[in-house]
Amino acid sequence: MWLMSRLRRHPLLAAARVTGLGTLASRLLGLVRDMATAALMGMSGGGVMDAFVIGLRIPNLTRRLFAEGALAASYLPVVTRLLETDRRRAWQLTSVLLICLALLLVGLMLAGQAVCGLIWLAWGDVPGMGLLLGLTAAMLPYAVFICLAAQVAATLQALGRFGLPALAPTLLNICWLVGAWFIAPHFAPNQVAQAYVLAVCVVVAGVLQLVVQLPLLFRLGFRFDFNWPAGRDSLGEVVRAMGPMVLGLAVTQVNTLMDSLIAWGLSAAPDGPQRIAWLGDAVAYPMQQGASAAIYYGERLYQFPLGILGLAVATAVFPMLSRHAARGDHRRLGGDLTLGLRLVLCLGVPAGVGLVLLAKPLVQLVFERGEFTADDTARASAMIACYALGVWAYCAMPVVVRGFYALGNRVTPVRIGMCMVALNLALNLALIWPLAERGLAVATSTAAMVQVVLLVTVFSRRMAPLAWAPLRKTIVQTALATTAMTALGVATLYFLPEGSSRLARLAVPLISCGAVYLGVYRLAGGREIGMLLGRHASSPDDASTLDWFEEHADYDED
Repeated sequence: MWLMSRLRRHPLLAAARVTGLGTLASRLLGLVRDMATAALMGMSGGGVMDAFVIGLRIPNLTRRLFAEGALAASYLPVVTRLLETDRRRAWQLTSVLLICLALLLVGLMLAGQAVCGLIWLAWGDVPGMGLLLGLTAAMLPYAVFICLAAQVAATLQALGRFGLPALAPTLLNICWLVGAWFIAPHFAPNQVAQAYVLAVCVVVAGVLQLVVQLPLLFRLGFRFDFNWPAGRDSLGEVVRAMGPMVLGLAVTQVNTLMDSLIAWGLSAAPDGPQRIAWLGDAVAYPMQQGASAAIYYGERLYQFPLGILGLAVATAVFPMLSRHAARGDHRRLGGDLTLGLRLVLCLGVPAGVGLVLLAKPLVQLVFERGEFTADDTARASAMIACYALGVWAYCAMPVVVRGFYALGNRVTPVRIGMCMVALNLALNLALIWPLAERGLAVATSTAAMVQVVLLVTVFSRRMAPLAWAPLRKTIVQTALATTAMTALGVATLYFLPEGSSRLARLAVPLISCGAVYLGVYRLAGGREIGMLLGRHASSPDDASTLDWFEEHADYDED
């Protein structure tokens, strides 16, 4: 019982719970935001939603690459080490980094807006190009504020504070909702103007996310100290580590941006030419207008479990992995990474299968209203089902990659990631003609699954040993419970009366499948869900799991 009590108090579990709950609140509000956006703008009407989605992806990609991704991942180990040894140097690093990052981001923003202007001068007569460039330029300032906010959040996480960084993204959803519900419908005369209203709301949200986190940082002892000579060496360490991390952490985001651009460039408008002019009109467009929006709606729902589970566990585990690596304790590092993988697999696998089963009733309930039609539902639900095949991999990837980075290996994830970008592009071009936009989702899922398998294999063989016995047991338990859940879900959907309400067609199979999964998983001996909930298992004699933890029961609880 003492051992289970130690497991229940493990700092990874506590941090993952806090981060996961904060992210859950943000994701639920984001779902409401997307409902309002779908009702306002639909999917394919005039290509406005396609342009808005791609315009938002570019600053979002900057945020994920340089803030929540590579820069935060290279900064966290350094600032964590300094916080344990010399807090003044830690504050100097934070101050120098924030100033240099602000100057760099402002320069990039201005350069990006200039590039948008030049492209408009050269190709402004291409249908939809002007709107795409205008929305992109309008939302580029968001990248400045959200990247700075992410660095403040990373500093708070290094200090052991996860709640506010997890809740800050809700401000984007609140500002967006204000625009979609109250401003755009009443003060914008058409969908183009409404898209610009939403773009302004996105930028305002970036400012607020930065401002709300600063008071807590100062309360925890931070003092602005821009001392370039003192902070230069630590900043150089961060920058040298950052370069290879850019693609290593953001392969999925790069693939998704590439998917959106392919979808925009190879989609035919209903009233436009149906064959590709630059291919001599010999080949028909593989997709129809609205493909980029279909990717967006599909991505928003498949990333729901990713944000709550995968990123929450990765955010919580990274400071711990960094501390173990700084102390040279590879045994504890491998143990915490294994626990992180078990946590994401036991919920990521059933979440993906559940999305495949319930994609259509989910889209009908959430999105199908206003400008979002039944045809839009069919397209979005197909995208969700195809993306959902890789949910377990999307959740596991950020956890495994952070294991490499904690040990200073930044090359291996990059090499594997670049191979996966090439694989994704090849699959995209091979699958879009037979599967239309669904082929883009299948390609992304396949590349993610291959990437995770390769990363785990290489990490275990070359970096630190993983606890394979408890990991294999978790996989078997998850597979058994998911199989039982799937059988019940298919039967429930088949026997539900045709006239059932939208809510019933989603809620009945969802609740029944969830109950069966939890029950079978518990009967099979699974304990990970109980760990996440802060409960301990009733029996302490699970040899494949608890014996391993007993060997490593001397975890730090700082």
